[in-house]
Amino acid sequence: MNLAITSGYVVPVDGDPIDGGTVLITNGKIAEVGADVRIPEGCTIVDAAGSWVLPGFVEAHGHLGVHEEAEGWAGSDTNEMTDPNGARLRALDAINPADMAFADALSGGVTTAVIKPGSGNPIGGQTVAVKCWGRSVDEMLLKEPASVKSALGENPKRVYGDQKKLPSTRQGVAAVIRDAFMKAQDYRARKEAAAREDKPFDRDGTMEVLVRVLDGELPWCQHTHRADDIATALRLAGEFGYRLIINHGTEGHLLADVLAERNVPVIIGPLFTSRSKVELRQRSLRNPGILARAGVELAITTDHPVVPIHFLVHQATLAVKEGLDAAEALRSITVNPARIMGLDDRVGALRPGLDGDVVIWSGDPLDVMSRALRVFISGREVYTYTDGEGVMADPYYRESHNR
Repeated sequence: MNLAITSGYVVPVDGDPIDGGTVLITNGKIAEVGADVRIPEGCTIVDAAGSWVLPGFVEAHGHLGVHEEAEGWAGSDTNEMTDPNGARLRALDAINPADMAFADALSGGVTTAVIKPGSGNPIGGQTVAVKCWGRSVDEMLLKEPASVKSALGENPKRVYGDQKKLPSTRQGVAAVIRDAFMKAQDYRARKEAAAREDKPFDRDGTMEVLVRVLDGELPWCQHTHRADDIATALRLAGEFGYRLIINHGTEGHLLADVLAERNVPVIIGPLFTSRSKVELRQRSLRNPGILARAGVELAITTDHPVVPIHFLVHQATLAVKEGLDAAEALRSITVNPARIMGLDDRVGALRPGLDGDVVIWSGDPLDVMSRALRVFISGREVYTYTDGEGVMADPYYRESHNR
């Protein structure tokens, strides 16, 4: 199906806005973006006059479907807190597409989410990038795995300290991670030797994943808030040479120059929470602007359900109020998280060749009174706001059923 969204104020994010522009989508991909786009015969036309047209937002760190809302214990699959090293675990295997968070995401213009295990373990498991609409996670899949999740600081030391086992201190948490990578280095050497000698080799799921991190195939998403924990994250990454992504980074502004110099991106947030623990004492809506001005590549996260995912854009708005450049705020929820998580060949901007994930807004999305009116994923309309109500298309419905 061909789709043309016409006459809107088109904001490609990685290019200049186009007043009265058109976004042409062919076979689920963006074919052309511009002011003078030739619309093919038989193309479905959506008139966006008076509206803003943007790429779908990208949530770089959330727990949709693994920490289900209004489900309590039955829907909580975020942390497997029985093993400090959960590298073999996959968020993919725990996602319930029926979680109401996916409908909320669409209502807030979020079309892509990177879903991660929680922060209860030093090594939590593999993350996955999905589209926010579909019958099963396999249909929603964008990239798997997208990274490996790890945690420093209060959470893992509390979880295992309560169990009276390693790790119960920051020393212990770092040691668990360091030991795991040393074992992975040895595992890799043994595996390579076995391959050279054409000998059988017993595989280990945990080690296989960590070797992919060491080899640069998978980035390391490091949950860390305090500046001293960020320094530990940098130290460990320096020891083992993996690609580090700081997640949360509450005190990242205190090391902004170091992060910028080492080209370490920060997925900052959530920003709407209270200072509920010691390591959040310096949480502030000013921090994103400080990081961005220092040259740190920045993405903003809700850490859903800590902050509801449809408030992603509102966090960006209030960060602008506290000093973040407005254009950078839009990049922090579109092209930046896509690039940080290795998804920028599919999503994050309105550019030919990318997926047709487009959102029509009533106005500037950084205006809190604006709302997402129509949401398209791969050129298919999946959410519509009309008559004062938002409706998500039923992912279980297929046109073939009526043939």
